[in-house]
Amino acid sequence: MSRPLKIAIDASRTTVARRTGTENYALQLIRALLALDTPHHYYLYFRDTPTVRLLPDHPRVIYRVIPWRRAWTHTRFALTLYRDRPDVTFVPSHTLPLWFPGPAVVTVHDLGYIYFPDAHPTMARFYLDRSTRHSVRRATRIIADSLATSQDLAAHYGVSENCISLVYPGVDESLARITDPTRIAAVRARYGLPERYLLFIGTLQPRKNIARIVEGFTRWRADQSSPDVALVLAGSQGWLYDPAWTAGAEQVILTGYIDDADVAALYSGALALVFPTLHEGFGFPVLEAMRCGTPVITSQTSSLPEVAGEAALLVNARDAAEIAGAIDRIVTDQMLRADFIARGYQQAQQFTWRRAAEQTLRVLEMSAQKHE
Repeated sequence: MSRPLKIAIDASRTTVARRTGTENYALQLIRALLALDTPHHYYLYFRDTPTVRLLPDHPRVIYRVIPWRRAWTHTRFALTLYRDRPDVTFVPSHTLPLWFPGPAVVTVHDLGYIYFPDAHPTMARFYLDRSTRHSVRRATRIIADSLATSQDLAAHYGVSENCISLVYPGVDESLARITDPTRIAAVRARYGLPERYLLFIGTLQPRKNIARIVEGFTRWRADQSSPDVALVLAGSQGWLYDPAWTAGAEQVILTGYIDDADVAALYSGALALVFPTLHEGFGFPVLEAMRCGTPVITSQTSSLPEVAGEAALLVNARDAAEIAGAIDRIVTDQMLRADFIARGYQQAQQFTWRRAAEQTLRVLEMSAQKHE
């Protein structure tokens, strides 16, 4: 760019107490953007006051804390943008304000509400559809974090590929394999886990395919001689969680939400990540497990083959027998395990937040320049 830019960023999701995929994306990407050596000025907009260490100190950052209970994006955030008049506005999660000045970039993570409409409350589904439709029309440029989402935007909203930039997110680089057995044992004790377990991590909701994961595990367990292995479902219960998914299943443990400090040890202690979900915009757990030296079973659908590459065992997520067979292979074949662990380390290294930030910044600069 020929001049420093005034870049506005919706940072409201970074202050959520229990961050999941979209919130972590916003936080990690903003941190990485601030770490880049650029002349630009960043205006970060929050609904709640951020904690002191949430984001790094930066000489060219201005914080705007604008509390508001309802319709924050379309009211207080939009009004403040009119006051500040940025060169470009970046919203890292689907929803641009209805009215605001200047060029804008928005990240669309997935269109799961189209593929699984019954997995969302009616009003939430309506809002997701309308807000995404508005955002992709209003945006100067759209960031998709997988080729699958880019193709979905073209198919369902008629977005031209010329308007979409594919920018893969990074994976938390603080995650690494825990080799200290006492740390792993301490986390197991905290959540009541046995020494040997298979792991699913994510919000427990219909598109996560929990019923078939449990069925696959139960089939595998019935056909082998290691009754001490458990299936750990780590995550909060989401919309339309059904207790029937796990009813009557032995050795299935629900932990609830996992603290960030425990995630690496939880992955490191697992025999495998079992993540054959039905639809993912990106699928962060796949790469997180790989960084922790945990072999991965995941789906052939949506973005997951892109994320996993050749470093995971891909299955038909709608076939419980195939899930059971994959579990058996990954647990019993030590050479296969070692191969996937080695491939996983290499695959995860391709996804860095620095690279995502550099590519995102180029999109922001291009969008601002387009309107000069």
